[in-house]
Amino acid sequence: MEEIRIDIYGRVQGVNFRSIVKNYADNNGVKGYIVNRSDGSILVVAQSSRQVLEEFLQWISSSPGFSKVKDMKVGWYNTEEIFSEFRIQRAGSYVQDKAAGVFRLVKSFSGSNNSLNDKKMGVVPEHIVLIPDGNRRWALLRGLDVRAGHHAASDYERLKELFYAARNMGVKYFTLWAFSTENWKRDKKEITMIFDRVLQGVTSFLRDVEVEKTRFIHIGRKDRLPEELAKALEELEKASTSYKEFTIVLAIDYGGRDEIERAVNEIVKKRILKIDDPTFREFLDTKNIPDPDLIIRTGGERRISGFMVYQTAYSEFYFTDVFFPDFDIDELRKAIMEYGKRSRRFGGN
Repeated sequence: MEEIRIDIYGRVQGVNFRSIVKNYADNNGVKGYIVNRSDGSILVVAQSSRQVLEEFLQWISSSPGFSKVKDMKVGWYNTEEIFSEFRIQRAGSYVQDKAAGVFRLVKSFSGSNNSLNDKKMGVVPEHIVLIPDGNRRWALLRGLDVRAGHHAASDYERLKELFYAARNMGVKYFTLWAFSTENWKRDKKEITMIFDRVLQGVTSFLRDVEVEKTRFIHIGRKDRLPEELAKALEELEKASTSYKEFTIVLAIDYGGRDEIERAVNEIVKKRILKIDDPTFREFLDTKNIPDPDLIIRTGGERRISGFMVYQTAYSEFYFTDVFFPDFDIDELRKAIMEYGKRSRRFGGN
């Protein structure tokens, strides 16, 4: 008994691909599961003898049905959990799952799902920071309670679409500023609602962490967060620590000035008398994260409100009037393409 994990890219969602694969697996003694990913790809985890699995791989590469398999990444593993059947994992109800697959199929035809090989993208930033603004204004313009704006902005599937579209474009680090140190000034009910939504998202990412193979890092303070949320963040960080290819940074109860104050206090406590740039960075929340290449702020404001004030000395800035609930993959692509046109000299010629 051996196990393979297959990342499948191409036209594989919305074309009944999972059912076709399951039918083959059931007829050929393959156990495991198949699941759609938010970036339009598919993950298959399969167990059987090596010969059967090699034939399985060859069959998938032939683009069965109406699919068009463009690329596959295959890893062989020792079996830890033995599967008793081959199953299709779905997100939400059958109707929701089916609709999501069709939606991604349409996007693949329209070119909305850009890949690493999209020549129009130009130079892609390694690290993007997204400052999501305009949730409340988005709701008020529609005659809705401000909570509706936060709900729309924090929709789990929507955030996954943004994160993993960025990954497909070549981004390695994606930071989302979910709650600032200044946000504590807001109404207590709104703060509670925001933390509830963040907890739901963190719990969902934890559920999917092995499927998406994404590293998660929290920056900011945990000591002031609700205990359940702080524990969930710690669990998510621990569960994802082995993944290196793509990292999502969640800035929660984070402020650039607060980060520097905490760093200085730690340096004083350790009685370090001589400080240079590498030493100081070791005390920042971002010590294992490269400086941002591109800062995106939605909602029409032209400032960064103290975000990563030490790390953004040479960052590029992109401001858009689009409110965050309306900021989608196409808007993200616009920002990255604008970044690709710029010349970064870092003080040189």
